[in-house]
Parts: sequence; structure tokens; C-alpha cells
Amino acid sequence: MNKFLFSEFDPVSAKQWKQKIQVDLKGADYNNTLVWQSAEGINVKPFYHAEDAKSAPKPVPGHPNQWSIAQDVFIDDESIANNLMLDAIKRGAEAIIITSEKEFNIAASLLNFPFKNVPIYFTLKFISEAFITQLIEYLTKQQATAFYNIDIIGNLVSTGNWFSNLKSDHDIVGKFLRKNDSENILSVDTCVYQNAGANITQQLAYAIAQATEYLNHYTSASKNEGIRSALKMTFQVSVGSNYFFEIAKIRALRKLYALIAKEFHVPQTCHIVARPTKRNKTIYDYNINMLRTTTECMSAVLGGADTICNLPYDALYHKSNEFGERISRNQLLILKAESYFDAVSNPTDGSYYIENLTSELAKKALEVFKEIEAGGGFLSQLKEGIILRKIKESASKEQHLFDEGKLVLLGTNKHINNQDKMKNDLELYPFVKTNVRKTLIQPIIERRLSEKTEQKRLENESIL
Repeated sequence: MNKFLFSEFDPVSAKQWKQKIQVDLKGADYNNTLVWQSAEGINVKPFYHAEDAKSAPKPVPGHPNQWSIAQDVFIDDESIANNLMLDAIKRGAEAIIITSEKEFNIAASLLNFPFKNVPIYFTLKFISEAFITQLIEYLTKQQATAFYNIDIIGNLVSTGNWFSNLKSDHDIVGKFLRKNDSENILSVDTCVYQNAGANITQQLAYAIAQATEYLNHYTSASKNEGIRSALKMTFQVSVGSNYFFEIAKIRALRKLYALIAKEFHVPQTCHIVARPTKRNKTIYDYNINMLRTTTECMSAVLGGADTICNLPYDALYHKSNEFGERISRNQLLILKAESYFDAVSNPTDGSYYIENLTSELAKKALEVFKEIEAGGGFLSQLKEGIILRKIKESASKEQHLFDEGKLVLLGTNKHINNQDKMKNDLELYPFVKTNVRKTLIQPIIERRLSEKTEQKRLENESIL
């Protein structure tokens, strides 16, 4: 059975396949019946052929040979956080993502941490030159692999304000870059765009437009000479439920960033941290969230994320708890250790469909990016409210599809279990909170599709 049999058969062209499909349709229109258009304006065909590949696909820049399982840990109490980190590593976590809203005792938080084996990612909700300098010095001595993920523009996007002001924030980041050219300082957090309802083309365009703001700033000023080697970019990405499109999204992001970075003469490979979206998660029939996050993590793996951090099925309405965290981590462990999702580094190479989607998404995102640059750049359009307006338009279309039942969330707008009660199980408020404060711009707010539906169901629970 070692004989290669394909040479025994005549090749079948794309035209012949289409003719066969049209015969089987028995008069139904091919385009209206089988070709559908995505939210990004991409016409998806029922089949893809070698003829769709106009040239041999080029390797995706920076595609990793392996991926890591990450665990989120929030630092409030240093001792508790330290125990959670060490326990997560013991149970299979291969990277730790530390989130904190204030300065913390570094040594106490990282006591007995296996620095040489486990990378650390930071999501700091503040910027302090003294504290971050201390953090970098400590972790450098420990020979740790650290990603500091400083994203001052991302803070403006999500809160409406700079940490301090535009000049001060940029100056502080510039100091870190000049002093620590071997460290991973910069990050672009694109999760807010996906969770707010932006389509994939917008997510990609805003990601590279935001990165371009950093590259422009830190390669143009004379005081930043020699800083180019320090401009290594980490992207944080939220993965949705459109399985193949999300695979293509991550691949397209790497290609687009390489294209932009080449123009600035900075490292062309980027590091990608992926996590499931919150936009399609629900509080009713919450176990379905595990199915959603599983396929989203699969997209992240196949798309080529470096590190993946899962979202617990109960994260919307429960405080962080051992059971939810363990289940979310085990989902990734099963994908890696039992489903062999780490057996091949890039299994989507050569897939005509995914290669085509990658190319189409990159092309459309590049068009949006060029429009942003022509309009003054990302910061300018952000301050003018153009970015927010575009996202709201996309989010409104998606919300309309959900409200009409065309975009289905099982257990929420289809196959509803009316006996499902959640009022007494809410430890966290699962809806958008209104916090009136003075901001420079209107922030981009994350909003789940099912919020209004769930609020009505909770009100009906009270009546019944």
C-alpha cells in the first residue's frame, strides 16, 4: 500500500467541481444557495480548490513550534496569589498571567516561582516608573522570561483616559525601552475590540494601527535612536466562535504585523496571547460556555497563538474559584495531551480555505488600516470618535442578528430552558456597569450579546 495512487486518476478542475455541484442543486441558484457573505464582506464558497491559490503560500512569520497553557492570577493578597500560581503550575499551567490594579510585594508574590521554566505575563492596570523598574530588575536577576505588556493606548481605549497624560505615558515607556532593549515591554490589547462587537477586519486593522502609533513614536524622535531592537510587540487577542475565520485571523495578524514592522526596520515577528471572547458567553445554560471556549481555544491553537489562557465557564457570574479555574485549565490540557493539538506545529498550512481566508482578511484589514492612516492615524481617529462609531455599527448589526434569532446562542435565544434560574447564583454583576467619570474620550465598552435578554429573564424570575 506504499504506492502513491493519486497519479492514477485524472485531476479535477474547480470548474468541474462547480458543474457537479450545480447538477446536484437541481436548478437552485449556486450563489444564492451555497455562497454566503461574512460580516467582513467575504464571500465564502462551498469548496476551495488548488486554483484558488494563485501562488504557493508563504510561511506565516513567527508561527510558534509549540504553544503554552496560561493561568490568570489576580494579585490582591500576595500570599494567596503566590499559592494560586504555584498550584496552577503544579496542575499543568505552563505560563502565568498576573493582573494587578496596584503595586504589590514582588518577592512575596513570586516566592519559590520556577522562573526559568514558566514565563510570566503582566496586565498592570496602572503605570509606575519606580515599580516597573523594580519589577524588571528583579525578574532579570531571576533570569525569568517576562512580558510586561505595557499598553498605554489600550488604557485610553478602554478607560477613556491616559494613565497620566500622553507625553508622560509615552516618556515612561520610552525609558523602559531604552534601558531594557532585550525585554518584552510593549503590547497591543485587541480584546476590547472583539468584546465590544468589532468584526474581524476591524480587529486586525485596529491592532496594526495601534501598533503603528507606537512604532511611529519610538522610531521617529532623535532621542529614541538605537531603540529599534527593543520594539518587540506582543498582541493580546480575543477569539470568537467563527472557527475557521478565527484561525485565519491570527495568521493574518502575524502577516500584517510583519509587513508593517518591515517598514520601520524593527523585529518582524510578534508574540500572541489568545483567550476566548466574552461577547458570546451567557449566564443561563452556562455549561454551554465550555463548548464555546473549547472551540475558541482550538482556533487559537490552529491559528498559531504562542500562549492561550482559557476563560472559566462561570467567570461572568462567579468570583474566581478553584473548580472553574481547574476546568478551564483542563480543557487546554486535554487539547494538548489527549487530542494531540501539539503534535504538529502548523497543521493549517496548505488548506486552500484557510489560506484564502487569511489572504482576504489581511487584504481587507490593510484597506481599513490605510483609511485610518490617511485620516490622521489611530489616535486621531480614536479621539474624533470614528473608531468607536465604526465598532458600534458592527456591534449593532451583530446584535440585530442575535435579537432576530439568526445568530444563535443555545440556551439563550434558542432551546431555552425556562426552568433555569440564576438570580440567587450571581456573585458578580454580569452586565455593563455605568461609572460616571470625566474622560478625554468616550471609552470603548465591552458588551455581551445576551445582556438584554438575560436582564429580562432575571426580572421575570423576580416576578415568578
